[in-house]
Amino acid sequence: MTAFALHLLRHGAPETRGLLMGRTDGAPTPEGLAACVAQVQDLGIERLIASDLRRSRAAGEAIGAALGVPLLIDPRWRELDFGDWDGKAASAIDRGALGRFWDDPDANPPAGGERWSVLVARVSAAIADLAPVPTLIVTHGGAMRAALHALCCFEQRQLWAFDLPYAALLSLRVWPAEPPSAQIAGLYP
Repeated sequence: MTAFALHLLRHGAPETRGLLMGRTDGAPTPEGLAACVAQVQDLGIERLIASDLRRSRAAGEAIGAALGVPLLIDPRWRELDFGDWDGKAASAIDRGALGRFWDDPDANPPAGGERWSVLVARVSAAIADLAPVPTLIVTHGGAMRAALHALCCFEQRQLWAFDLPYAALLSLRVWPAEPPSAQIAGLYP
């Protein structure tokens, strides 16, 4: 069984920062787009996929144009839906509820929001559908952490230890199997 390169790129900085932007569809800054394109110049990808949310899709379009690779859109790579908290600053949310969420996002999802296990299930399904070719996915911090959980078996609490700033690139070597597994090849902030 041959491994393939899977690169996960967090979208560039959005125009409005500091918000819980799950389904909130904010535009990226020009600097954020440029940072994404610069981050992936030498990856040698054959397939390019992006979340359907504008901040990821715009970066995918810019990367596709720069590298001459067609862009596929897959909504399964969306960020966690923060429900009633979506589009709000953390300071505007009840501290106790937010703390319980960060401690256990599956048992304490935001009102009207998505459970962690649902995010993991949809990202896992997207991973299972990948062709074993060098692939770049432009996505979100939560989806990147869900992929690490699915592929590398990190516990949910361990995933907060990964710093994934805007335009962060996480490179993995993935072995297709049932279930697939991976090794971290690099993390580039």
